[in-house]
Amino acid sequence: MCGRMAITLPHDAMVQIFEAQPSNDLPEVPNYNVCPTVQVHTVTSHEGTRRLRPMRWGFIPHWYKAPNGGPLLINARAETVAEKPAFKQAVRERRCLIPASGFYEWTVDDEGNKLPWFIHLEDGAPLAFAGLWQDWERDGEGFTTCAVVTTAAAGAMCDIHSRMPVILEAGDWPLWLGEAGHGAAVLMRANPDPLAFHRVDPKVNSNRAQGPELIEPIDA
Repeated sequence: MCGRMAITLPHDAMVQIFEAQPSNDLPEVPNYNVCPTVQVHTVTSHEGTRRLRPMRWGFIPHWYKAPNGGPLLINARAETVAEKPAFKQAVRERRCLIPASGFYEWTVDDEGNKLPWFIHLEDGAPLAFAGLWQDWERDGEGFTTCAVVTTAAAGAMCDIHSRMPVILEAGDWPLWLGEAGHGAAVLMRANPDPLAFHRVDPKVNSNRAQGPELIEPIDA
C-alpha cells in the first residue's frame, strides 16, 4: 500500500535526474504531504523523449462515468496488474515513473493509535516508483491519472507494512518506460536498496497538514 508521499526535489533537479522535458503546469514543491486525488509528478517517455508532467493520483478506468464512479485506485498490485481489467492495458502500454522523496506508512499501537512512519532511501536519494497512467474523459471533463504499482514488502519494511511501492533503480528506468524493449514485468519486485524509516509526528495523519516538520524524526 502507498497512500501518502512527500516530494522535496526542485523541478530543475527532477529534470536533470530523469533527463526529462518539464511541463509548464507541474505541482508546487516541496510538498510534504502528497495525498490521493492531487496532482503528482510523473515521468513518461514517447519516441525516446521523456517528459516530466503532472497527473492526478488515482487511476480512473475508462468505464467510470465520473471520477468517483468506483473505488479510488491509487495502487495497482504487481501480482495481479496484468490481469485486472482496469490496469492490464496500461501495464503494457502506459507505464511511468513517479518521483518521491519518501512515503508514509502507519502502524497501530496497543491502544489503537495510528503511528506514522516516514520511509526513504538510506542515502537520501530520490525514489522512483513504478507507475501506470491513463487518460479519462467524460462529458467534457478529463484527467490524466496514475497509480503506484505495489508489491509484497521485503526486509525490515515488513515490520511496518505487508506492502510497499515498487521502487525502480535508475538503470531500470529505460525498461520500465518502454525505451529498452519488452520484459518490464521482471521489475515488479521489492527493491534491494536499503530503506530507512523513522517515526514522525501524528499531525501527518491529517491530509491537510503541511511543512517540513512532517518528515522529521520524533522519539518513538
